[in-house]
Amino acid sequence: MKATTAARTAPVLALVTLTAACAGGTDGPAGTGRAGALRAPSGTHLVITTENGVTLRPAAGDGITVDDTVRPRWSHRDGTRVLDLDCAGRDGRCPRMPRVGVPGGVTVTVAARDAGIDAAGLTGALDLTTVNGDVTVTRSGADDATVRLTTRNGSVRATALRAGTLRAGTVNGDVALACATAPAGVGGSTTNGSVRLVLPADPPAYRVTAATDNGAASVAVPTTDAGDGRTLRLTTVNGDVTATHD
Repeated sequence: MKATTAARTAPVLALVTLTAACAGGTDGPAGTGRAGALRAPSGTHLVITTENGVTLRPAAGDGITVDDTVRPRWSHRDGTRVLDLDCAGRDGRCPRMPRVGVPGGVTVTVAARDAGIDAAGLTGALDLTTVNGDVTVTRSGADDATVRLTTRNGSVRATALRAGTLRAGTVNGDVALACATAPAGVGGSTTNGSVRLVLPADPPAYRVTAATDNGAASVAVPTTDAGDGRTLRLTTVNGDVTATHD
């Protein structure tokens, strides 16, 4: 294995576990469960479950919005709102990538499958997972936020990403991360594909592991051996690993 450290760690694909305990029933606008705006102040946790994909965009105000092509099911407990976009029993009305508007400062967790997740312009923590689809994130996150981007049989691509801690992984696909900030910790892994990280200009030093079995490992960011510093771990089996900066 070619690596910048002697350590070798197999890529780990961390799948999202939805831990929110949510009351049953619908809780749409005015309790109707229909599409529209559901108030969600900053600090709210939005959990979205779907058998397809989802498009996430900023909401115009402090309400979560769902486009009128779907009939959402809502449940909630305390500060967590759960949006079920499952199409079972909905007479074939099942858009592949419905649009959800997310207010500023809302933490978003998505569990999707058989389609992608496309997020842009969000300003909270993100935990986005799908199977058989890509995860694409643009101009999203927050300086102190935890961001997790995970798929299997698809690629993870992020640009202008802000995060305090960043984890991204897939099994069959590439991981390409371009950050607007320098996270305290970065992890990127795949099995069959390449991993590429671009940090902003003049990044701080990182304790780096960049490893591949069949490919090239290239590190062009400041490095340190300090045990309590920032960490950067990029791994694959079949593909290249690159860490660089603007």
